[in-house]
Amino acid sequence: MKNKTALIIGATGLIGSNAVQQLLENKNFTTVKVFTRRSIGINHPKLEEHLVDFDQIDDWKDNLTGDVLFSAMGTTIRKAGSKAAQYKIDYTYQYETALAAANNGVKTYCLVSSAGANPKSSVFYSKMKGELDEAVKKLPFKHTFIFRPSILAGDRNENRTGEKIGLALAKIFTKIPWLTKYRPIQGATVAKAMIHVAKTIEKRPPFEIYTLNEIFTIE
Repeated sequence: MKNKTALIIGATGLIGSNAVQQLLENKNFTTVKVFTRRSIGINHPKLEEHLVDFDQIDDWKDNLTGDVLFSAMGTTIRKAGSKAAQYKIDYTYQYETALAAANNGVKTYCLVSSAGANPKSSVFYSKMKGELDEAVKKLPFKHTFIFRPSILAGDRNENRTGEKIGLALAKIFTKIPWLTKYRPIQGATVAKAMIHVAKTIEKRPPFEIYTLNEIFTIE
């Protein structure tokens, strides 16, 4: 898979920012199109930066053309301000972008979900993530890959105190054998796995979900 165009939303987040850097260095991709509210502050000959309003997707959806869409948007209730606001970012924006890309002929979709994602969950976050997983399965991509990491580790552009506490606790408790499926994972590791899967679609099924343990060992 060479000379391909990658599209990214969520490029300012932990996984998305790592994906941008890795894609810019990857010889298989000649163009990296980033759709973001604010500039990511990178100048590179392969980079196309589109500053967009996700509430007005009709204004820019025609630019969602290429080969692979990497979707890594996400926020917290604290930062968003409400469950409704978080749902709009984590579900609505990602679904609408995926729908537009699929309708524009993008063939491959890589979505960052979450461990525990389940549309029937009583936990708001897990239910939201599970509902999105189910919704994108129905979109007309040739390949759809969903990645379900646990707690993310790495340097963020924003301060998430609750996540830092959870990460510290996870490092302790996941030393217990039956809790290793919840061990932290570096954002760069998730990004690397997504890109590798996107480069090797010829040996993969049309739809696949990767759990935390599988993300660590993707080949």
